[in-house]
Amino acid sequence: MLKYLTIVAAVMQLTYLAQAEAPEYIRQCRRNDPKILDCLSKAVEHLRPYLAKGIAEIELPPVEPFKMDSLALQLTDGPQGYKITLKNVEAFGASNFEVKSLKLGVNGGEPFKARIIMPKLKIEAKYTSSGTLLIIPASGGGDFHATFDGVTADLTGKTSLRGKYLHVDALSLVLDVDKVNMSISRAFNNNRILLEATNLFLRDNSMIVLEAMQPQLQKKLATEFGKLANQLLKNVPVEQFYED
Repeated sequence: MLKYLTIVAAVMQLTYLAQAEAPEYIRQCRRNDPKILDCLSKAVEHLRPYLAKGIAEIELPPVEPFKMDSLALQLTDGPQGYKITLKNVEAFGASNFEVKSLKLGVNGGEPFKARIIMPKLKIEAKYTSSGTLLIIPASGGGDFHATFDGVTADLTGKTSLRGKYLHVDALSLVLDVDKVNMSISRAFNNNRILLEATNLFLRDNSMIVLEAMQPQLQKKLATEFGKLANQLLKNVPVEQFYED
């Protein structure tokens, strides 16, 4: 009988250890590490290749490309003001990030903060436009292209512990971009005058267009990042982020 109980206990212990083993996409840290913030930053960066391709076992979708539904922009004022709607927005390069700084919330109420940089983001979308641009009627549609160089994302959020899982309750994001280049193609039935006029406007006013995009873009990015984070966190008990 004692031998039987010993075997059962051993099997239960092995089962527990198997369950507690962290998946390969989790880089563990030591709680008492004096440089734990550096370790946690590296743990986030360790996720990059897994985020790029997605993690099927936890139903985490790939972030390459990172997809958003739509953005609506009013670029000039007046009854014939120039408006652009972007749909099927895809961003490439979001997984190529570096964590520059990280500050954890304490006392269960203070927010966490992180600064993430991405060398380049490329945006592809379908667009429709209406109104007048540079005194030329410019209603139509086509392909929209943008390149953001030197992207910094400052994130602020709050988390809570739900049982044995961490949850992101709120997340906000502020983007800063060093350089922007925007253009369109396959628009206005390839009317050269309209194409050149629109691309001239976008080339000379890329930062203004980005400013018009920012409120919606930041809100949508924060929402989608929060969803991705929670999809990961709800599948990994908080204890598995630590090796002691």
